[in-house]
Formats: sequence, structure tokens, C-alpha cells
Amino acid sequence: MSDVYAARRARLRDRCSAAGDAAALVSRPANVRYLAGGTPPGAVLLLGPGPDGDMLYCPRPPADDDAGGRRIDEHLRLTVLSHTTGDPAIAAAGTFGSSAAGTLAVEEHHLTVARHRAIGSVAPRLRLTDLGGAVEQQRIVKDEEEIACLRIAAEIADQALGELLESILVGRTERHLALELERRLVDHGADGPAFPTAVATGPNSGRCGHHPSDRRVEEGDFLSVSLGADYRGYRCLIGRTFVIGTSPADWQIELYELVFAAQRAGREALVPSAGYREVDHATRHPLEAAGHGEGLAPRTGHGVGLEIDEDPQLAPAAMGKLDACVPVTVGPGVHLPGRGGVRIDDTLVVRPEADGGPELLTITTKELLAL
Repeated sequence: MSDVYAARRARLRDRCSAAGDAAALVSRPANVRYLAGGTPPGAVLLLGPGPDGDMLYCPRPPADDDAGGRRIDEHLRLTVLSHTTGDPAIAAAGTFGSSAAGTLAVEEHHLTVARHRAIGSVAPRLRLTDLGGAVEQQRIVKDEEEIACLRIAAEIADQALGELLESILVGRTERHLALELERRLVDHGADGPAFPTAVATGPNSGRCGHHPSDRRVEEGDFLSVSLGADYRGYRCLIGRTFVIGTSPADWQIELYELVFAAQRAGREALVPSAGYREVDHATRHPLEAAGHGEGLAPRTGHGVGLEIDEDPQLAPAAMGKLDACVPVTVGPGVHLPGRGGVRIDDTLVVRPEADGGPELLTITTKELLAL
């Protein structure tokens, strides 16, 4: 893996060199992990003019679990601050600025104003520029090892959800079911949940980002669940909706079939070179045509990886086109106030048609099950 991280840093170094930056200071934790193999709390990565200048600054000695199941790249030099109150970003800039001049690219979207000013004060010879989302853009296309981690995360989520569906649900609260799902994720090998698990019943079902409450599951309810596993830092998402009882109502069947058709259209649109907004439109259009456009979420999917919500964004105004080996979610939903609703989410990897088209990672059935 050391060669992988070195290659990632080399790509970023080439980008910085082309922009005229002498070095880069990476502080966003997910970006540090992507480039260094691990993220000790508070650590920052100084990307020097050459590979020998790459250094990881840490506020304390890294622990064995700081890399989340991976080893920090052994090719990186490590500097541990001598006192616990020091800021690694300021220390890195000060050290580099004392021996070099020119420009230092920093992640302005991550740094606070106070931190940015402090970096400038300890390195007055350096001109600070904005690295922008260079690392985030580099992270969009995944290598096969990253995809393998996402595949395992999806398998874990599928297992946890499948076991829940085999248990008795009536009378249990949303909060209790969410906690049970998160426990099952860990039991099956996850480092933890990829995000707070959402369980919504009855009139709460179908809501995007619903926080589990003490409402109990009742016969005739829609039950919508969104969960994901974190495996070695890589995070997936699955969302499903079920009916509690033996026979769904006609309105529930109609709504479910509509959302299912929209989700299928979005999945089928996931081909290399498809525009982000084109995928969103394919997913959104069936719901808008059925009169549900006003209450739809501002996007119908997004990228996943070291974060559960990363680029690309599948939204009406999103610019850009998909590449192969980009993992994304497709998750339309409709919520009818006072009645409930349906959400169906999958994590997929964009693949060319020659390789079979989009690879579905989350495989729990999308059939409308009556539990």
C-alpha cells in the first residue's frame, strides 16, 4: 500500500507544481488519510517539493488504531509535537517556512480564519494559496482496493438489515431498532456505522434524514430504514422501505412502485460520461411527472468513500460527468405528510457497459416485503 499512497501524493504534487505552489499543507482528516494511509487525531500532512519532504505532523504519538486497520505509510517522515497544546498545521508551516520561500497551498475550506492567520504569521516568507478541493477531486475515482472495502461494507450492511427483517418488529421503537442495527453492523465486522442509522415508521417513513424517535412500529405502517457500515474507513449506504402487516394498502403499493421505478431509472443512467445532472433528472423525472416534484430532496444521490457524503453530487445544477470506478448512491424518496412514504437507496459503482454496467454493491431485495 505504501506505493499507492506515494503515487497519490505524487499526483497531488504534480498538480501543485503546475499551479506554481512549492508545497501543500493538507489538514482535512479524510484527505490526510487518503494520502498517508492513516489519520492520527489532529494530524496534518506537509507535501514537500519532493517525496523526501513529505511529513506527517501529529500532536501526539500515533496509536495502533489511528490508521483504522491500515498502516500509516512507512515512507512518510513523522514529527510528533513536543507539547500537547501545539497545532500541527502551524508547526508544519513554521518549519517549512523557515527553510523555504514561495507559495504554500492550504485547504482554506477546512481551516478556520484564526488558524489561517496563525499559519501566515509563523511563515511570513510564504505566500498562502488555496489548494481548494484538489484532494477531494482526486478521491472521486476509486482504485479496486478502495472498491473492495466498499463492497465489504455493503455486505455487512446487507447482513445487518437482513437479520433485522427476520425479527419481530411490531411494538418496538424506531430508536431501539436503530441501535440494534448499529450493534449488528459491528457484530459483522464493521468499525462502526457509516452515519447515524435512520429508522422511520408510519407518518415518519420516507423522510430524508429522519432521527429515530420513541414511536413504536404498528400494523399497517411503512417502515423505512437507512444504514451503512464503515469498513477500514470506507462507507456505504443502503435504504429500504417495507410494510408492516400481511397486506399493503393500494396507496402503499402505488407509491412504492413509483419510487422503485424512479430508482431503477437512476441506476440505469449510471454510465461513464453521463452528466451528474442527467442521472439526477432520470431519477427525479418519474416522481415529478406523478406530481411529487415539490417535496423532493435537492439531490438524488452522491459519492461515497472515506466520507459518506462526497463528490460527485447528483443534483439538478451539478456540473461534471461520471467516470468509471466512481461509487455513488441513488436514493429517491417521496414523503406524504401525515401518511408516510418510501425511500430506496443503493450504493453502486459506475462501470462501462463492456464490464456489465453499474455494479450494485447493496443487494438486499427491493421487493415490497410485508413483515
